[in-house]
Amino acid sequence: MQLKYLKTLLTPQEGAAKVTCMAWAPNNTKFAVCTVDRVVLLYDEQGERRDKFSTKPQDSKYGKESYVVKDMAFSPDSTKIAIGQSDNIIFIYRIGEEWGHKKAICNKFVQTNAVACLLWPEEHAVVYGLVDGKVRLANTQTNKSSTIYGTESCVVSLASNVSSKGILSGHADGTVVRYFFDDEGSGDSQGKLLTHPCPPYALAWAANGIMVGGCDKKVVAYGREGHILQTFDYGRDRTEREFTVAATSPSGHSVVFGSYDRLRVFDWAPRRGVWDEAKPKEILNLYTITSLAWKKDGSRLCVGTLCGGVELFDCCLRRAIYKNKFEMTYVVLSQVIVRNLSTGTRVVLKSYYGYEIEEVKIMGKDRLKQQTLVEYSNNEILGSVRTEFMNPHLISVRLNERKQRGVEDNKKLAYLIDIKTICIVDLAGGCNLGTISQNSKIDWLELNETGRKLLFRDKKLRLHLYDIETGSKTTLLSFCSYVQWVPGSDVVVAQNRGNLCIWYSIDSPESITMFPIKGDIVDLERVDGKTDVILTEGVNTVAYTLDEGLIEFGTAIDDGDYDRATAFLESLEMSPETEAMWKMLSKLALEAHQLHIAERCFAALGDVSTLRFLHQTNEIADKVSQEMGGDGTAFFQVQAHVAMLDKNFKLAEMHYMEQNSIDEAIEMYQELHMWDECIAVAEAKGHPELDSLREIHYQWLMETGQDEKAGEVKESEGDFQGAINLYLKAGLPAKAARLAISHPEITNNSDTVGRIAGSLIKGEFYERAGDLYERIRNNQRALECYCKGDAFRKAVELARLAFPVEVVKLEEAWGDYLVQQKQMDAAINHFIEAGCSLKAIEAAIAARQWKKAVHILELQEDSSAGKYYVKIAQYYASTQDYEVAEQLFVKGGHIKDAIDMYTTAGRWEEAHKLAVECMTEEEVMALYISRAQELERDGKFKEAERLFATVKQPDLAITMYKKNRMFDDVIRLVAKHHPDLLSETHLHLAKELEAESRFSEAEYHFIAAEEWKAAVHMYRVNDMWEDAYRVAKSHGGAGAQKQVAYLWARSLGGEAAVKLLNKFGLLEYAIEFASNNFSFDFAFDLARLSSKEKLPEIHLKQAIYLEDEGKFPEAEVEFIKAGRPKEAVLMYVHNKDWASAQRVAEGHDPETVAEILVGQAKFCFEQKEFQKAEAFLLRAQRPELAVKYYKDADLWSDAMRICKEYLPNKLSMLQEEYEKETSKKGIRGVEGLLEQAKEWEQSGEHSRAVECYLKVKDDSNTALMEKCWMKAAELSIKFLSGDRAVEVIQVVGPRLSQLKKYNAAAELYLNMNLIKEAVDVFIEGEEWNKAKRVAKELEPRYEDYVDQKYKEHLKNQGKVDSLVGVDVMAALDMYAERGQWEKCLATASKQNFKILQKYVALYATHLIKEGEAPKALQLYVQHGAPPNPQNFNIYKRLFLDLINLPDTDGPESYRMWADLRDFLLQLCENMSRSAEANSPAHENFEQMLLIAHYYATRSASKGVSQLVPKLSVSLLRHTELVPADKAFYEAGLACRAVGWENMAFIFLNHFLDLCDAVDEGTLEALDHSDFMDTDIPFEVPVPAKLCVTDAQREQIRDWVLMVSMDNRLEQVLPRDERNSYEASLVAANTGLRSLPCVLTGYPVLRDKIEFSSVGHVANKKDWNTFLVATKTTHSSECQDVLKFISKWCGGLPASGFSFH
Repeated sequence: MQLKYLKTLLTPQEGAAKVTCMAWAPNNTKFAVCTVDRVVLLYDEQGERRDKFSTKPQDSKYGKESYVVKDMAFSPDSTKIAIGQSDNIIFIYRIGEEWGHKKAICNKFVQTNAVACLLWPEEHAVVYGLVDGKVRLANTQTNKSSTIYGTESCVVSLASNVSSKGILSGHADGTVVRYFFDDEGSGDSQGKLLTHPCPPYALAWAANGIMVGGCDKKVVAYGREGHILQTFDYGRDRTEREFTVAATSPSGHSVVFGSYDRLRVFDWAPRRGVWDEAKPKEILNLYTITSLAWKKDGSRLCVGTLCGGVELFDCCLRRAIYKNKFEMTYVVLSQVIVRNLSTGTRVVLKSYYGYEIEEVKIMGKDRLKQQTLVEYSNNEILGSVRTEFMNPHLISVRLNERKQRGVEDNKKLAYLIDIKTICIVDLAGGCNLGTISQNSKIDWLELNETGRKLLFRDKKLRLHLYDIETGSKTTLLSFCSYVQWVPGSDVVVAQNRGNLCIWYSIDSPESITMFPIKGDIVDLERVDGKTDVILTEGVNTVAYTLDEGLIEFGTAIDDGDYDRATAFLESLEMSPETEAMWKMLSKLALEAHQLHIAERCFAALGDVSTLRFLHQTNEIADKVSQEMGGDGTAFFQVQAHVAMLDKNFKLAEMHYMEQNSIDEAIEMYQELHMWDECIAVAEAKGHPELDSLREIHYQWLMETGQDEKAGEVKESEGDFQGAINLYLKAGLPAKAARLAISHPEITNNSDTVGRIAGSLIKGEFYERAGDLYERIRNNQRALECYCKGDAFRKAVELARLAFPVEVVKLEEAWGDYLVQQKQMDAAINHFIEAGCSLKAIEAAIAARQWKKAVHILELQEDSSAGKYYVKIAQYYASTQDYEVAEQLFVKGGHIKDAIDMYTTAGRWEEAHKLAVECMTEEEVMALYISRAQELERDGKFKEAERLFATVKQPDLAITMYKKNRMFDDVIRLVAKHHPDLLSETHLHLAKELEAESRFSEAEYHFIAAEEWKAAVHMYRVNDMWEDAYRVAKSHGGAGAQKQVAYLWARSLGGEAAVKLLNKFGLLEYAIEFASNNFSFDFAFDLARLSSKEKLPEIHLKQAIYLEDEGKFPEAEVEFIKAGRPKEAVLMYVHNKDWASAQRVAEGHDPETVAEILVGQAKFCFEQKEFQKAEAFLLRAQRPELAVKYYKDADLWSDAMRICKEYLPNKLSMLQEEYEKETSKKGIRGVEGLLEQAKEWEQSGEHSRAVECYLKVKDDSNTALMEKCWMKAAELSIKFLSGDRAVEVIQVVGPRLSQLKKYNAAAELYLNMNLIKEAVDVFIEGEEWNKAKRVAKELEPRYEDYVDQKYKEHLKNQGKVDSLVGVDVMAALDMYAERGQWEKCLATASKQNFKILQKYVALYATHLIKEGEAPKALQLYVQHGAPPNPQNFNIYKRLFLDLINLPDTDGPESYRMWADLRDFLLQLCENMSRSAEANSPAHENFEQMLLIAHYYATRSASKGVSQLVPKLSVSLLRHTELVPADKAFYEAGLACRAVGWENMAFIFLNHFLDLCDAVDEGTLEALDHSDFMDTDIPFEVPVPAKLCVTDAQREQIRDWVLMVSMDNRLEQVLPRDERNSYEASLVAANTGLRSLPCVLTGYPVLRDKIEFSSVGHVANKKDWNTFLVATKTTHSSECQDVLKFISKWCGGLPASGFSFH
């Protein structure tokens, strides 16, 4: 947007003369300006002044200077102007449509406060804001006003949206409120929209957001819902001042802000979605801009200034001249003004949707030509069109060129409306057949001969086909250099680069025949049945011959000559093209009922079934034709057959039914297996074979495996059980479930329900299965199914009723599920419900719900939540919401981050405030001073000053300014920090300069010292009245300026005074000022010389002065001279001189006699002379005043007497007022209320009686309260309406409950059929039997509710044993919560195994957390190990805790290891029989079983055999599970104990390396070179803590050091016959894996003992050693090991050991 200065409409004055407001008329013909003199000037659209009128005060007695005009607006029809004034009024002036029309006030709206601003958005509706914060609407039709909304802060600005259907109001506290008359479907919110940092004096509502400016030198762009989009900060620009006013362009795409000497323009960039700032318009000495007005067509902007100037600017983006005839002004992207340069007429083009206008075309008389068509042999004009394109390639006409079936007159024309738009016209019908718009220019077009299709090509060489009948457009070809229709056909020939393209069937555009060619096509010839395409290849001409047969076929088809088409096709060999033509012919022949031709087509296509059917049909038709004559195809059987071919079986049925051939119709459907239609026909006609047909249908369905269809048949017959069986068989459990749920008798069959549920679960229809289980009240299974199926809503609803304890877990699971589904918003509330605050915060952050995240955070007491403060604070910092960000940083303990944020943003004051909290004062000062000095070096003095001020070092700033000779700033800082010195300095300088007669410089210092009066006095003393007047005008305001002018005139006197005052326009003021200051002689002199009409006003003021002086007779004379006798009357009334008042009134103003009587009456009332006063008022015919005075005197009986006699219509209101008054004064106690209630009751005012009874409250007399409240209830039930009675009962009921009168309260509720409330009252009184009886008898749906409440009661009372009989699951949960595990498990064991296992798992988890893993193991040994996946983590944790127990390698630990081993064996066996068989979890537990077996065997073998070291070494290959340090330590000690020192040294040395790595916290530096080519794993978990004490570790270190010093050991692991490490199962060279020995874990290479279970073997030597040791020691532990091996490996070998 560019602003160009055009002209000055109103010349600015030397001093302040603010243009208060301006407005453009909606019709663009009038422009209004209101000046500081309260005069409205009217201009035409060229800026010429044409009219003016003065505004008026609300009351003329206050004078014209008692108000200022705050705002004005034109009406939508441009004939009226609304003027808002500071004297609490809005005037509507009618100014008419023409210039010179008489101005008249047609509406006025008096307000309670001053009007601040106004708009006129709609007809009859003026919207305005008041200084009390209200926004109101004045209706000019009804002359009434109403409040739209109110706030607590003064309205400072109003703005409407582009459509004027919504308004914004800006308030002094920074609030911006939005209101819609009609939101036009936008869905935008209403109410408080945003809070700006300062008062939004400059407020604009653009099409794409809201822009606000104010005194902080910032322009902020807000989004539709009040969030900040952009901020333009001019705070560092020293020349910029506050923004005072803003205006939006009519299109809403540009906004202008006015400040001091400058206009800033902002344009919306639609493609980038941001506001761009254009170059500002700077005008020196323009001073502050006070008003802006934008012409409604967007072409002009008017600017009003503080000095009274009005400047006119031209607004446009760009301007263009079209052929020296039209001027196009692009006002905004979506609006163009087109002006005819010759006539001056204009038209405004505007995009309705706000789209960018890229190009404007003008079609005028000098360009369009008339095209007229005349047909040969016809003297009449066929048609005419107007177009500027007369090229033969751009016009196509077809006049009956080829005859078509059913078309008599075919005349069509295609031509160009403009270079991108084609129009197709039917010349015969005179109608438009279509319009085609193209993006690029069109250079060729042609209709085909039948006029059904149009070919056209654009400048980009794209060839398009348009089907006129369907209106569809298809792109045929790109890079098309030639195109032509083949004459006499619908074949198209075109060239695409090096290809010849032919469409033989244009109805199938995708069927294209292409040949490569070398040259260019130049012509197309069709002669003697031959069609040639002529090409030039260099200097040669070549002809390509087209397939005439294909061309001929298409022509025959178009002409409807199917015999000719058939004959032609029979001459061709079968090919894909020929086959397509046979298919087309077959379709057309069937449509034309030429069945013999169709039969021939299907024979050619080889469609035997259709051929046979058509042959039968033709035989029928021929037979009928021979027997009956005529066309056999009209016979009903033939028509039925044709319909069947078309798959229109209903039509075939209709043909049969019309001839009553029911059997044939049934037979047709049977052949087609359309049994539903077959049976429907039989049912409709009552066929005798109906039952037989149904039986055959069912049988056929069963034979063909259509179980679903068979099930539907069974369901329709009412055999629901059979239907369910069939649905299940068909694999449709959901359908079976639907049927079962809808029929309760089926859900009672547990077997059926079980099968359906099993199928649903198998098919993963968990939600449906849950519905089924819930229907049969198996809530546990229902809950499980809902959870599996992610149907958490149903799960939570069920859990609330059945498992309240589970609700929290379910809510958390629901939240987790929603997070997985990326529905973060929805997850937040579920996490809150579940008490998972941290998850709720994370979800809120992920959903960018920052406010909600903050709200949740503020409620947290957990310190771990503090980490989220930083994330949220960083977001608010990124959106420049620094205050919120600071609060969050501080709450999260990251004050330093907050300081960094403020310093980055250049907000040093806030940074300093925070820095003081976390840095020493010296550090803060050093930081800020060094930064300020850097800024000083960069020339940024203002910023440096701010930093000096922040650390309270203003003297450094003063020094800086002195050094840089910036004395204005020195004075400013001295004024700020040493104000006591500054004024004296200024004043001293001024007086010295005055003495030296350097008045101008003296004036500057006087003004600087705020002593402008001294400057005025200086000029007055020196008789320099012009300068005195100027200073007073500039600095003293309007009052001082006028006073100086008045004194100047007084000094002149006579005619000179009048001339001077006329020059300044202050004559009226001078007269008024003189009279106000009692200089009546001077006032009379001025008035007599210039304004005789002012004489009465001066007489009036002199009269008022004389009255104040007590000179009443003289005052009376002056009042009468002023024509104001009423004032004289009022003067005497005021002084109680009733006789004089009566005399003057009768003589000069008879109408005031009544007022005198009222005054006398008032005086008598004050004197307590009531009878006299009443008589005076009745004489004055003012009985309402008598009532008021009696009321004020608290004489209510007299007031009611007068009211009843003279104002009976107001009697009831007076009675109500009397009641309110008495209740306020509290003169009535309980007795008074009872007495009043009885009176109301006796008088039939039952509603009021009820209210009185309800007001009775006496805590000392509960019986009386109960009686009164019951009486209120009784009256309401008997006499009041149902709704009112219910309200009363709902008030009385809770009161009775508070008095413990539960039965009475319940009885009242039951009387009003409030069952739920009655039940709740009984529950509150613990009357459980009564509650159940009421629910059962009156509202059975509340029975569950009562039961639930009873359960909650038992829970709250801790009566767990009683709860067992009511709700076992709840009782179990309470046992668990209380830690009564024995009772819990004992009770659970009486339930099913699943419930028992649930609480076993809970107890085991508790024990593991308490560090009692052995007890948890015994729990599972006692109750079994179910293969539930949800228990796997418990089992793993149990195993790991036991493995990590210290000192468990001795014989005393054997029982623990044996129990763990047996438990894991049982678990693995159970898993092998479950769905978890062969799963990764199964393999993990098998490995754990092996480890437990090794530990148990090792414990049993201690001191018994030599197997211990081998078992310890074998355990090293399982260090992914066994703690690595423990395994190597134990293996090393075991090897050392039997003398295997090589292995002991290696293992213990690695143990020491592990210990060092654990101390460092990482195993990355660990050396594994000793274990290369072994199966000992390298990647193992880091142990949490070491298994040995420091002393043990040092012992091992000493031994290793000693051995390494001896150098007698070779640090190599022993190898076997495989040349591999002897304990490794994997051979290093071959990679073959050997089986481990069941006793030692060593690889079994030879001499092996095999067990019956596959994969289990033993080393013969080790086995025999173990057997011998067992026999000799009789060790029970070794015997137990052999028993386990027998069970594990499927029995012992034949040479096994017997324990008997």
